[in-house]
Amino acid sequence: QVPLVESGGGLVQPGGSLRLSCTTSGSIFNYYVMGWYRQAPGKQRDLVATITNAGSTSYADSVKGRFTISRDNAKKMVNLQMNSLKPEDTAVYFCYARSWSMLDSWGQGTQITVSS
Repeated sequence: QVPLVESGGGLVQPGGSLRLSCTTSGSIFNYYVMGWYRQAPGKQRDLVATITNAGSTSYADSVKGRFTISRDNAKKMVNLQMNSLKPEDTAVYFCYARSWSMLDSWGQGTQITVSS
């Protein structure tokens, strides 16, 4: 397994936008699916969005129409564009990847706070 590193977290006003990036030192072709999860205080870690090796995407109902996941093979990067952010989006966001060997990797997490 290779490390996953998130960047792009921070504080944003409601209705604002942020973009998260997840990079790996290896090739993203090592993974058949990558994505983002989030965990708010006192809550379980929930799926936000995923993207497969073939480019198929899926989203949690709570973020559909607002978040967009994408991947850049050359840059070894998976991105999450977050628009129309709500206070309910406040959480620690984790990059996730599952390898062809069914091994899971997690990033360290980055804090997103949506507040006035």
